[in-house]
Amino acid sequence: MSSIQPGITDITDEFLDAVERFVVLCYDRTNTLTRINTLRQELFAKKSRLLENIPPTQAALCQHIKRAVYQGVFIWGQRLVAEPILPSVFHWGWKLDDQVWTPYWTSLQQAKDICYELIKCGCKKGCGGRCNCKK
Repeated sequence: MSSIQPGITDITDEFLDAVERFVVLCYDRTNTLTRINTLRQELFAKKSRLLENIPPTQAALCQHIKRAVYQGVFIWGQRLVAEPILPSVFHWGWKLDDQVWTPYWTSLQQAKDICYELIKCGCKKGCGGRCNCKK
């Protein structure tokens, strides 16, 4: 990764494959899967793990890799330079919200916005106008 130039933020398939396999082993050391999204599905559906105990999506992992590379290569790599040359964090897993840089967690939509079929009604007498599941 030392050949990364400012502005080049693409993650190669070969590198992502290795990182995904590593993360799979971190969450389930005997698993033979190579894809993190497949592991997420297996851990949640078959092994009944809670959401907070399953790995991030591949999209979220890619953003985390970009932030880690930025910190390791540009911040720590120039730690002894009096005036380091730092590229904008915009392409390295960050976004500007109200004049403040915040982590760009994932390029995926939130599940609550796209998976209405996963919401289960808890009403005992049927849904009404004030029902939480309607909201």
